[in-house]
Amino acid sequence: MITISLCMIVKNEERTLPRCLTSAQGLADEVIVVDTGSTDGTVAAAEALGAKVFHFPWRDDFAAARNYAFDQATMDYCLWLDADDVIEPEDRKKFLELKATLPPDTDVVMLPYHAGRDEAGRPTLTYERERLIRRAAGLRWRGAVHEAIAPAGTIHHGDAAVTHRKEGPGDSGRNLRILEGLRARRPLEPREQYYYGRELAFLGREEEAVQALRAFLAGGRGWKPDCIQASMDLADCLGRLGREDERLPALTGALAFGPPTPELCCALGSVFMDRQQWETAAFWYHLALTQPAGSGFHYPDCRGYIPLLQLCVCSWNLGAREASEAFNDAALALKPECPVCRQNREFFNRWHQAHAES
Repeated sequence: MITISLCMIVKNEERTLPRCLTSAQGLADEVIVVDTGSTDGTVAAAEALGAKVFHFPWRDDFAAARNYAFDQATMDYCLWLDADDVIEPEDRKKFLELKATLPPDTDVVMLPYHAGRDEAGRPTLTYERERLIRRAAGLRWRGAVHEAIAPAGTIHHGDAAVTHRKEGPGDSGRNLRILEGLRARRPLEPREQYYYGRELAFLGREEEAVQALRAFLAGGRGWKPDCIQASMDLADCLGRLGREDERLPALTGALAFGPPTPELCCALGSVFMDRQQWETAAFWYHLALTQPAGSGFHYPDCRGYIPLLQLCVCSWNLGAREASEAFNDAALALKPECPVCRQNREFFNRWHQAHAES
């Protein structure tokens, strides 16, 4: 059985750190907590739960802090978590099974990261992350923000998920400040340029985001999943700017990087719905139901609920009343609490009643 060092970087996380460490108890053989300048009770909370605490002066570089945390590890593998992450009970069982059965020559273990959930607890945003790294593989974090380890060597894909449970608003401008500081000193690397565009869009600086995302795509050096997502982000920015005629070219540009993901299919369907081109919109929503999830950001609703609900609208406008009703009922089965689906169900009930009376 492999041994695991849980490696974390934290700052002012006294509220969330105990929850995280408690959820991970029994999975790691040692816990490394690197504090980057807390002024609350974070250090005491970590020590109370048996963590080895180290201190690292913050210098606007997440990769540097994470590499330092990994450098303190002594076990076979490094597992990383953020303080507002948790491992749910059902995933703890999967982690324990993974730990007991993982071949010891595996270099990287990719696991799902549930970064968003709806009110019913269903994942709304999921993507794979490099979660367990074999220490002897010598792989290093890169990126001052949105840091990552490029998977290499023998890679295993598992299903033990980590769930992000963010509390509070956080510092919404921190990442952009770091990236702008880097940009003032040197050209941004492709992944940095990608996230620079996304951060600009997140903060409502749409025109600048369009320029940054186009520069990233034109560079031709980004990871394919990032290029597909950047194309969709670009289309969203253009839409918010009212530049509707540029949305479709931005989205079709994503097809140069691989087969359409469910997310891209839904985005294309949306463009044609806005144009009331119902048949073409329906084509893309049907395709969204059958396409496999991509390797980038994955929104599970784009393989079920969203295309089903939109096919309800498209089918109705195409005169396919029974199909429209069936699509709505399928969406309602996925989300019984959905008010739109319930309103549609009431509409169909009234339609049936009126049809019967006539």
